[in-house]
Amino acid sequence: MKALKPDEKIDIVELLKDLDKYEPRRRGWTWRKPAEDKEMGPFEYHDISEPLEQSVPLPPAKYFGGIDPQPMPSITTEIASGRFEDDIRRMRMAAWHGADHIMVIRHMGQSHIDGLMEGTPQGIGGIPVTRKQVRAQRKALDLIEDEVGRPINYHSYISGVAGPDIAVMFAEEGINGAHQDPQYNVLYRDVNMVRSFVDACESKRIMQWADILQIDGAHNANATAREAWKVMPELIVQHAINSRFSEKVGIKPENISLSTVPPTATPAPCMYMDLPYAVALRDFCDRYKMRAQMNTKYIDSSAREATVTHVMNMFISKLTSADIQSTITPDEGRNVPWHIYNIEAVDTAKQTLVGLDGLMEMVELKMDGPLGETVRDIKERAVLFMEEIVEVGGYFKAVEEGFFVDSAQYPARNGDGIARKIEGGVGVGRIFARDEDYMAPVTAHYGYNNVEQYGANPENPSELIGGCTFEDRSKIVYIDELDESDCVERRLEETAKYRDGRTIRPEMEWAADGTIMLTMCLPTYVRAAEAAALEIGRRMGLVDPEVISREVLHESEGTRIEMKGKVDFDIDIDTLEIPEPPRHMSDEELYREFQDGPHMRVVCGTVGEDEHSVGMREIMNIKHGGIEKWGIECIYLGTSVPVEKMVDAAIETNSEAILASTIISHDNIHYKNMKRIHDLCVEKGVRDKLIICAGGTQVIPDDAVKTGIDMGFGRNSHGIDVATFLAEERRRRRGEE
Repeated sequence: MKALKPDEKIDIVELLKDLDKYEPRRRGWTWRKPAEDKEMGPFEYHDISEPLEQSVPLPPAKYFGGIDPQPMPSITTEIASGRFEDDIRRMRMAAWHGADHIMVIRHMGQSHIDGLMEGTPQGIGGIPVTRKQVRAQRKALDLIEDEVGRPINYHSYISGVAGPDIAVMFAEEGINGAHQDPQYNVLYRDVNMVRSFVDACESKRIMQWADILQIDGAHNANATAREAWKVMPELIVQHAINSRFSEKVGIKPENISLSTVPPTATPAPCMYMDLPYAVALRDFCDRYKMRAQMNTKYIDSSAREATVTHVMNMFISKLTSADIQSTITPDEGRNVPWHIYNIEAVDTAKQTLVGLDGLMEMVELKMDGPLGETVRDIKERAVLFMEEIVEVGGYFKAVEEGFFVDSAQYPARNGDGIARKIEGGVGVGRIFARDEDYMAPVTAHYGYNNVEQYGANPENPSELIGGCTFEDRSKIVYIDELDESDCVERRLEETAKYRDGRTIRPEMEWAADGTIMLTMCLPTYVRAAEAAALEIGRRMGLVDPEVISREVLHESEGTRIEMKGKVDFDIDIDTLEIPEPPRHMSDEELYREFQDGPHMRVVCGTVGEDEHSVGMREIMNIKHGGIEKWGIECIYLGTSVPVEKMVDAAIETNSEAILASTIISHDNIHYKNMKRIHDLCVEKGVRDKLIICAGGTQVIPDDAVKTGIDMGFGRNSHGIDVATFLAEERRRRRGEE
């Protein structure tokens, strides 16, 4: 498939062709590389990785030449929309914003399926992890990583009763990272514990061969415990059990990553409670990597709340360590896994980690006080917890007795832990003793292969059959769609007209799903506000309006509502009047006009009762790339300048132009002041002698011109925009254009 072009959509239909012939280009996890040049723009960084070849920088980067420093930790984006073909586009967007760990969450029923799924059915609460889906997304990521210039790690789950089947498929298909934790299966998926641990041996052995990074699932205790901060000792024990088990099977410590989650969130004093846990975990498990995930348990529905939690958790990542930084809070915490929140969360991680760059060169953790005392307490409780597991007869007996996710802080117990039977759960009774002549002529098998009986080399058992699928990909059986209706081809047919980008509908999750979100403030109590919002949605013509967030501003005075709904119409791009991008004159042209040509003097100020000055100074000042750069003389009158003073000053100084800044927009005062400037110039007989411009964050250029002035400049306007207009308008008035 041809290389991607930034100005073209990825062709999903073309991508799906010849999947039976696709071969992954590499296997194993890839970490970011430290940047050799730590200087970008005017800044010197300390903890950044190599930059991307193509990316979308954070919005303020436009003031510094579009620099896009990348932090050292890999950044995860977690995707679970249910349609893998639409997630490919989300992956591309995330990669451009800095994500290099794409984690696809399998659908919630797959833990209980005893075998590898085939085809590409639509998932519910996740993606069905099938060979076709995996190949298509890994193939897409090959193209995307070429586009951004950095390897992208692809990840899903090797767990549930089909763990070894998935592990084999992942090793064959070049998957780079995976969740694998038999305790996760037992405690949170009710998979039989014997089945789970035996399968884990095989799964982990295969992961070891394929150099797949393993992430565990101990963090789920936080999501399940009623008061999660009380399970901190148990979390360390769960991490330790899975990590040491993985090492015994053969996985290298550097390929083991703990999925760490701070147990608390605001309104708890979360930093005081969570930082000791992070320190204790890293003290005990310093031989392993850390994949820092955020707390999602206590979030209601606010994007603001989720983002603050995300940033607070990342501060702990920086104070301790994080090799991988998850970004799941803003979507999973709100249960709205939408494109925009995936990307915003990646940007939040990038902005936070870059903002904290070099922090640990300036601060250190104070261990001779509450921090050190709490760390010691957590570690002691963890050791005692592990000792009791051994005393009662091991992990299986401890699970039967409900040791795990008990809501009391160990060693206390409330008796409400998750208990499972050794002879119970999904897949019970499905482990069988090997026959004496059992033989497994395959690579990366756990235990003995027993091929000597056929004269083969036990160090290379697959040689007996000329190589297994790990050595000979021609032996892999590729199965395409099994269901004629629930398949990717049918879904692509339904959305075909939206694929080239000429016909569009809004979308949040799936192609052309029509979903939009509205935010409003309603001056009433919360239940009335919800009902009113739904009625507003219906009157606006939204299909299936639904309130997704509500926040009380005051019990009776107001409620903030976020609502989603669908629109059922299309937009044809070809019928739109799309304005041309602003044309900027070159430095040479502007110097010729304002330095070599007639001198230009302008009067500048913030008009009316407005005290804002920053925007006007950025338009004027040479240090901000303002119009002074090209030789325009600026007479600055300051802030809260009366309209009369602006016009009189222009007349008295024989200026050619008035530049009025107007930020405040209540009651459309910004447009009213523009009209007053125009009218007063007409009244004084100088309108044809003065160029009148006004700008501000709430200014819409077309609406500004309707007030009678010559040009309006809105948000993101710069000195070059104003200078170009002044030069062109001056030439037009001279009759040159």
